Amino acid sequence: MAAAAKPTILVVNDDGITAPGIKALIEVMQELGNVVVVAPDSPQSGMGHAITIGKPLRLDKVDLYEGVEMYKCSGTPVDCVKLAVNVVFKGKKPDLCVSGINHGLNNSINVLYSGTMSAAVEGAIESIPSIGFSLDDFTLEADFSPAKKYIKQIAEQVLNHGLPQATLLNVNFPNTKELKGIKICRQANAKWAEEFDERLDPHKRKYYWLTGVFQVNDHGEDTDVWALEHQYVSVVPVQFDMTAHHVIGLLNNWNFQE
Repeated sequence: MAAAAKPTILVVNDDGITAPGIKALIEVMQELGNVVVVAPDSPQSGMGHAITIGKPLRLDKVDLYEGVEMYKCSGTPVDCVKLAVNVVFKGKKPDLCVSGINHGLNNSINVLYSGTMSAAVEGAIESIPSIGFSLDDFTLEADFSPAKKYIKQIAEQVLNHGLPQATLLNVNFPNTKELKGIKICRQANAKWAEEFDERLDPHKRKYYWLTGVFQVNDHGEDTDVWALEHQYVSVVPVQFDMTAHHVIGLLNNWNFQE
């Protein structure tokens, strides 16, 4: 009997095609299937679900890692997924879409701003089982090795079981070599309290530099913030249907005029 074909895995990110995080993710995915990479040609952090409109997109084949079909894209992480599906795969969907490994966490409210997670969301919109991976380390010297076995386990489970329609996984790793295991979590209630540092350029014109503090307003022990603080891998199931279903009944009781 013929052996089952290896799954096809699309790898994307927002830190750019030469980032150490995507190299680590490629290495794990090569153990599981045939890897195709479509990633930005430069860092695209914080782009959220932005797409390129009104200017051309470039998609160029590159040869960075042996045995991996790779393309660099001039657009956003979401552009990368759209071009992968429509141009590289020509409408045939890969078996899995993985995004990352991001340099920096995408827990809690950060999921809304994240280019890493938006690429994974776009994969899910295309009905591809999708996962975003992030590590709490912004440096180019980040050590991804402790995360690799968990990335492989999670990806294997998704390949074996799939995910419910219109959902995906947001996976975050604390910066430690002593990971305690996996926690299935909910997104913590937290937000950025932004400050804008006002400065002057050489022409004495004002400009602003975004700074801020991450404020956690949630002390539950079932959240991604709690899991990460206690050295667990946090896994949060995410959906892109942003309807507040519990508010529909309330609005239907309002007195709207005919």
